[in-house]
Amino acid sequence: MTEPHDHDSQAHGNEHHHHEHVDYGDAILAFRADKDDYFRTGTRSPLPPAEREAFAGLPYFAVDPDLRFEGLTLQPYMRSEPTSFAIPTSDGKLRPANRAGLLRFTVGGVPCVLTAYTFDGGEPGSLFVPFLDGTTGVESYGAGRYLDLDAEHDGTYVLDFNLAYHPSCVYDMRFSCPLTPPENRLPVRIEAGEKLGPH
Repeated sequence: MTEPHDHDSQAHGNEHHHHEHVDYGDAILAFRADKDDYFRTGTRSPLPPAEREAFAGLPYFAVDPDLRFEGLTLQPYMRSEPTSFAIPTSDGKLRPANRAGLLRFTVGGVPCVLTAYTFDGGEPGSLFVPFLDGTTGVESYGAGRYLDLDAEHDGTYVLDFNLAYHPSCVYDMRFSCPLTPPENRLPVRIEAGEKLGPH
């Protein structure tokens, strides 16, 4: 695994750089297998050590290629909220952040928009996109799921909900995880990416 984006102290690999000649579904499944292995053995695994040996793998929705959106441009943030603000975290703190712009796409005919954020001191061109949707609080975590986006060579972004992941505080409350701002609640169900298990 490569060095993680440090949104919530959880390690994530280079989700965004699969080559097109690899079958998309196979690439997603390979990424998931790598992540399960990291959760079991990685030095920065978010799982409490006592749970790692018996860890059977993260639960996911089925891979849905229709929930991968290519060629999105980051549009200027034109809403009424301030561009500089602080995101509340799961441990009651505030983390300085910026509203970098808007990403627009359509799910099943329903227009959707998500605000993309950056953190002070974060990687240039890297966006943090947390979201809430119709599965939130039932099949997925109540504080939302996350996406990390890096700009493509042409400056556009790929929004791939099959890579949506839960914050580390799902596994251990010692982690400080940004809570998804209400403006990023989608009016649809996103049945892709990580979901909650039976526990």
